[in-house]
Amino acid sequence: MNVIYMHTHDTGKWIEPYGQNARTPNLMKLAKEGTIFRKAFCAAPTCSPSRAALLTGMTPHSSGMLGLAHRGFQLNNYDQHLVQYLNSNGYETVLCGIQHEAEAVESLGYRRILDNQNYDMGDFDKDWTEFDKGNAQQVASFLNESHEEPFFLSFGMFNTHREFPQVDSDIDLNYVAAPYQLHDNKENRLEMARFLSSVRVVDDCVGIVMNAIKESGHEKDTLIIFTTDHGPAFPFMKCNLYDEGIGVSLIIRHPDADQAPKAFDGLISHIDLFPTLCDLLNLEHPDWLQGVSFSSIFKGNPEKVREELFSEVTYHAAYEPSRSIRTERYKYIRYFDDDLNIAGANIDDSHSKTFLIENGFLNMHREREQLFDLYLDPMERTNLVNDRAYHQVFMQMSQRLHEWMVKTNDPLLSGQVLKPEGAIVNRRSAISPNSDDFE
Repeated sequence: MNVIYMHTHDTGKWIEPYGQNARTPNLMKLAKEGTIFRKAFCAAPTCSPSRAALLTGMTPHSSGMLGLAHRGFQLNNYDQHLVQYLNSNGYETVLCGIQHEAEAVESLGYRRILDNQNYDMGDFDKDWTEFDKGNAQQVASFLNESHEEPFFLSFGMFNTHREFPQVDSDIDLNYVAAPYQLHDNKENRLEMARFLSSVRVVDDCVGIVMNAIKESGHEKDTLIIFTTDHGPAFPFMKCNLYDEGIGVSLIIRHPDADQAPKAFDGLISHIDLFPTLCDLLNLEHPDWLQGVSFSSIFKGNPEKVREELFSEVTYHAAYEPSRSIRTERYKYIRYFDDDLNIAGANIDDSHSKTFLIENGFLNMHREREQLFDLYLDPMERTNLVNDRAYHQVFMQMSQRLHEWMVKTNDPLLSGQVLKPEGAIVNRRSAISPNSDDFE
C-alpha cells in the first residue's frame, strides 16, 4: 500500500470539516471519504518539534528536536526518521515541497525529491501560493508515472504560514469574524480574511492531488493522510499549549476500510501515527516508538486509544520551557522558567500582535501552573489551580506529568535546557522573532 502524507503549516483545525467558516470543498470530500479525528493533537505547537514528533514517533525532547531546524536544532539520530525506516523496508520515499525536520534535506534520506528545495522559510516576499500549487502539479505528475515499489510521498505546503496571501475577491471583510481570542476590529478581520484565503490555497492543492490519485488509478492502493503541524499563527494559538495551539486537523482515508467510523472522538497524538502506519503497512514497530497505534479504528473497532496525551515547548524563536498533559476532561500546563513574562519573539509578527502590545500585552504574566476543566471551560479561561474543589485533580495531573517527564528522560528535570552550539535563538526579552536580538 502506498502512502501520501499531505501537511500544512499553522492551520490547526481551521478547515471546513471541523465546522469552521472556511470554504474547503476538497478537504470536505476527503473527510467524507475517510475518517476525521476530532481530538487530534500535536506533540509540540512549534514547527520542527511537531513535525519531528510525528515522523519519529517520539516526543521532541526524546528525539532531540527541541527547537527550529532552520535555526540550528536537529534530531539526535536521523535513522529514526520514518523516511529512513521506510527506505529499509522497500519503499520509494519521495518529497515534494516543505519539510522542517532538517536544515539539510539530505539528512532525511528521501530517495527522490520532486522540487528543487530552493526556498527560504523566512522569505515573506515569495509567492508561496504559486510555490504550493506548482508542487501539487509535480505530485500529480509523479502519480501518473509507473512505480515498481510502493511509495511514501510527503507533500508539504507552506500555506497557511504567514505571510498570508491577499484576500480573495469574494470575501467581504464586513462579514468576517476575528478569531474569538482577539478583539474584533478591522485589522484582525483583515488578517482572518487573509488566513481564510490561505486555507483555500491548501484546499486547491489537495484537490489537485486528489484528482491525480483518482486519474492515476491509485484510489484503491493508497493511504491518504492530511494534517498540519499546530495551530494558526495568531496570539494565544501557535506556540501555546492551549487547545487552539496543539489541536490539529487529521483526516485519514484508508483505501480498504469501509467499516472505519466517519468521525473519531477519542484522543489522538501525532506520535501515534508512526506505529499506526507500521500496523497498516504490516511492518514491525521499531523499538524507539513512544506512540500508540490506532490501526484498529480502520477495522471497525473505534475503541479508546489513550487516556492522556502530552505536549511541550522548549525553544521556538526564544526559550520558553513548558509542558502539558491533556485528558478528555482536564488540561494541566506548567511553565518551568523563572521568567513568566510573555515571550514576544514566540508570537509571529502581525497586526493582531501589535494591537495587543500597544494595549499592554507585554505587561502581562503567565501563571506558572494552569488547570482547566474542559467540560465546563472549553476555551481555557479559568485557572483552577487554587480552587479547592479541584485540588485532587490538580495533584493527580501534576503527578502524571512529572511521571511522564521521568519516564521519557525530559532534560527539563535537570534544569535549564541549553541550546545546541551554533543554534540561533532570540533573547527572552526580544519582542519579534525577526529582530537581531539573539542570545
